[in-house]
Amino acid sequence: MTRLSFRLNAQKILLAALLLLPLPAAAALDIQAWNTLLAEAVTNGEVDYTQWEHNQKFDALVEQIGNADTTTMNRQEQLVFFINAYNILAARGILDGSSPDSLLGRYLYFKRDEYLVAGERVSLHTLEHELIRPLKEPRIHFAIVCASQSCPILQSEAYTLQQLDQQLEAAARNFINDPRRNHFDASKRSAELSSIFKWFEEDFVEAAGSLQAYLALMLDNEQVADLLGQEAFEISHRKYDWSLNGTR
Repeated sequence: MTRLSFRLNAQKILLAALLLLPLPAAAALDIQAWNTLLAEAVTNGEVDYTQWEHNQKFDALVEQIGNADTTTMNRQEQLVFFINAYNILAARGILDGSSPDSLLGRYLYFKRDEYLVAGERVSLHTLEHELIRPLKEPRIHFAIVCASQSCPILQSEAYTLQQLDQQLEAAARNFINDPRRNHFDASKRSAELSSIFKWFEEDFVEAAGSLQAYLALMLDNEQVADLLGQEAFEISHRKYDWSLNGTR
């Protein structure tokens, strides 16, 4: 064997070995393709789902989610992968004809319908409660979007490893300070909150000691934030609007 042929064979072996390695989060999903799809279909959180119907780029993302290997990803990489995966598969469910706008529809959409995620068939419910929430990041509740009007808005850009903390912080602050979702009356010491804070209160308590303490960290209104820090508010929750966050 000549020196040149030996070198070529060694390069082929190295290339084959690299191809067998699991993809990191940034490579497991084509983030640029997802960015392009979001930019084309999402305007101020309103989604034109028709843009993704019979769309080869969107279908390729769904396939990438199924083929990914998350076992070697660190926590941050898993957050990036699973947040983007949830939002893509939530849209996939809408395109497949499911909808959370009724009690039966929510059961079908969140618990019956299953998708291939990293080689395992899981529902959106399982993806959220068994794969994302155990990562102990309460701000995911403002990043994963279940295709409904009362959900956090779907951002017009994908979540990335480089910008994850800034993106999660912006999503949390925007949601908490949005008067359409949460209303604080300092004079009456009353707060009417999104039902998200009822369903997942334990995640916010774990992060900050209490729900009001967590909200105080995020609110722009200093007077309200100070009162929340004193646990001064009576809390109630708004009815959730499950109607579609766009058109299909």
